[in-house]
Amino acid sequence: MAEVFVHAAALIHRAAGGLWPDEPVVLEAQVPSVTGYVHRARVGNRTLYAKTSILGVSLVSLLRGRCGDWPAVREAQRHYVQRPDSLLEREAAQLLVLANLDGPRVCAVAGARDGVLFTEAIDGPTLGDLLLARPEETSILLGRCLAELRPLHRPGAARRLGPGAAIGERGIVDTFCRKFDGEDTAAYIVHLDSEQWRREGEPVAELVRGSVRRLLALRETLPATVGTTLAYGDLKPEHVLFPDGPDRRPVLLDPGLLRASPLVDLAKLLSRTVLFIATRRTNPVAVRFILDGLAVVARAQVGHLSLADRRAVLRYLLVLWLMDTLNIVTTHLSAPAALPLPALGAAVVKRAVPVCSLVDAVSADLMDPTGRRGRGDRTLARIAEVIV
Repeated sequence: MAEVFVHAAALIHRAAGGLWPDEPVVLEAQVPSVTGYVHRARVGNRTLYAKTSILGVSLVSLLRGRCGDWPAVREAQRHYVQRPDSLLEREAAQLLVLANLDGPRVCAVAGARDGVLFTEAIDGPTLGDLLLARPEETSILLGRCLAELRPLHRPGAARRLGPGAAIGERGIVDTFCRKFDGEDTAAYIVHLDSEQWRREGEPVAELVRGSVRRLLALRETLPATVGTTLAYGDLKPEHVLFPDGPDRRPVLLDPGLLRASPLVDLAKLLSRTVLFIATRRTNPVAVRFILDGLAVVARAQVGHLSLADRRAVLRYLLVLWLMDTLNIVTTHLSAPAALPLPALGAAVVKRAVPVCSLVDAVSADLMDPTGRRGRGDRTLARIAEVIV
C-alpha cells in the first residue's frame, strides 16, 4: 500500500508542477477514501483538492490485487491515463458541463493533467452537519439538495453528455451486480470477516448472503432505469456543502453522472442519510425528526401517482436503497486493515451487524407477495430500531 500512496503523491506533485510551474506545491493532509487517492494541497496561495484514480477501480479493489501485482498495475496505469474515457477525464468533463447549467452548483475545476484532477476547495457545513444540528428541517434541507438536480432530471438532459462521458459504473444496480452477481461473489462474501471485522464476521457474511439472494431476485422486478434524464450518481450528505449558509444553495462534490431515472439520486440520498445517522448514535428525538423528513421527501416524489404506481415506486426506492447500503458497507468491510478509512467508513464497520440486520429484515419484507410487509411505515420503524 505504501508503494501505491507514494506513487499517487508523486503523480500529484508532477501534475501540479506541469500546470503551475511557477507555484510552490505542498501536499497537506491525505483525505481518507476507499475509492480514489485524494490529497488536500496548497498550490501557491490556493487550497485545492487533488484526486487521482488508478485504473478507474477503487483503492480497496486495487489493494486486494484485483488488477494484478504492483509492477503490472504501474505499467497499465501509464496507458490508462492517456485514455479519453479514463475515470477522472470523464469526471473533469462532467464538472465542466455542470458549470454551464443552471444546476446543480458544483465545485470548480482548477486543472487536470496526467490523470490528476484538481478542484477548488469549498468551505462550509455539510448536509450531514446540518441534519444533526437542525433535524427538524430535514425535509427542507434535502429539498434544497434535490432542487439542485432539477436540470438533470428534465427529459432530454442526457443529451448534455457525449456518448462515452457517463460514469455508469457508479450506478447502484451496476455496482451491486458487479459485486454480487459473478463467479467471485461467494469468495468475496466469505472474505468480509478476514480483516476489518474478525470477531463478528460470520454473522455479517450470513446476513449479506441472505440479503443478496433476495435482492438479486427483486432486481428482476425493477423497471429499466436508463432513459433521457441524468442522475447525479454520487449523492451523499458529506458531499453536499452549504458555503453560504443553510438557507442558500448548496454545492455538490464528486459527480458521477449517468443516464438513469431521477429516482436513483433519491435512493442514494436516502441510503447514505440513513447510514450517516445510523453511525452517529443520534438522540431519539432527532432521529424521529430526520426519519419523518426522509418520509416527507420520498412521498413528495410520488404524491401525484395512483395508489398502485405509488407503491411500485416506493418499492423500487427501497430495493435501490438496500442495494446501495450493501454496496458501501461491504466495500468498507473488505478494505485492508491498513487502509485509512473515512470517519463514516470506520463507523460503518463498527455498526456492520445492526446495519446488515436491517437490510436483511427489509429485504425479507419486500419478498412478501402481499406487499403488506414492504410498506414504508414498517421500514421506518425498522430503521428507528437500529439507529436509536
